[in-house]
Amino acid sequence: MKHHFSIIITLMIFIFIHTTVAAQADTGKPNITILATGGTIAGSSASKTDTTDYQAGSLGIQTLIDAVPELNHIAHITGEQIANVDSNDIDNHILLTLSKKVNQLLSQNQQGVVITHGTDTLEESAFFLSLTVKQSKPTVFVGAMRPATAISADGPMNLLEAVTLAASPQAQQRGTMVVLNDRIASAFYVTKTNAVSNDTFKAIEQGYLGLFINGQPKFFYTPAAPIDQVYFDVSQLTNLPRVDIIYVHQGQDATLLNAAISAGAKGIVIDATGNGNMPKALEEAVAKALTKNIPIVITSRTGAGYVSNKKQGISSGFLNAQKSRILLQLAIATGANLTQIETYFDHQR
Repeated sequence: MKHHFSIIITLMIFIFIHTTVAAQADTGKPNITILATGGTIAGSSASKTDTTDYQAGSLGIQTLIDAVPELNHIAHITGEQIANVDSNDIDNHILLTLSKKVNQLLSQNQQGVVITHGTDTLEESAFFLSLTVKQSKPTVFVGAMRPATAISADGPMNLLEAVTLAASPQAQQRGTMVVLNDRIASAFYVTKTNAVSNDTFKAIEQGYLGLFINGQPKFFYTPAAPIDQVYFDVSQLTNLPRVDIIYVHQGQDATLLNAAISAGAKGIVIDATGNGNMPKALEEAVAKALTKNIPIVITSRTGAGYVSNKKQGISSGFLNAQKSRILLQLAIATGANLTQIETYFDHQR
């Protein structure tokens, strides 16, 4: 009897110690919130080989989390559905909601925040948050080029790496980042460069911040912010002004520019040729618009390079048209004048 009692006591002690250690270890895991907005990573199709005609944003956040149980080994995971749409339907309301939510979470007990997003406009949302979230803790955007139902879907691994990055102490002080295809990129510079390839998000001139090796992030550099990084407080904003993009081509006149202004655009981005060039008819219309104090930013449709000083309009520097639009929206929304707006686009002049 005494022998049995001794065994029971020993087992109880073992269970207590094991449970206590496990609880302590579990308590030590960081808190990560995943905010879901839809996109291909939440897409599905009846065919496992369909990688182009699927329905984006058809799976909920809990389905994505349940598909990757390894997430729970890394962090305490909380999921929240902000939207469930194709990323082309991300609007000003969703952007402002995301920014306010991320600022709130990172100001509390969250180690980091992961945002699932469609890849078509992921760079725009990520850039928006890079300008409106000023926290030492990381915000990580993640998407997929293949829907969840496809053979070799890339979403689960991308999501696992995004959460791993958000939970990593090495991700501190690096701002908003983007993770796809084992690569870690700065949200300020990265852009989608290929319509269908998994290896699509790149920063041609600036490069990547790091990459994943065997499931762990490896950085190339110590934390640093882009020289042109600015921040905007959007906590009191409920909407953003209309800013349109005009794509330049041969023989273009002022029709689209005038239509945009008539439709209520408070600012214009001209996606010009080469180093910010355009036909004379459009150039004359730009000069006229500037006399009405409508800010006009000149970018390059080439997709890379630096747009230098322009006699008419504000040069975008290294920013492409879609990112210039986001920055111009925020500048106008927060009351910046033309001189201030110009400094936002390139501090190095």
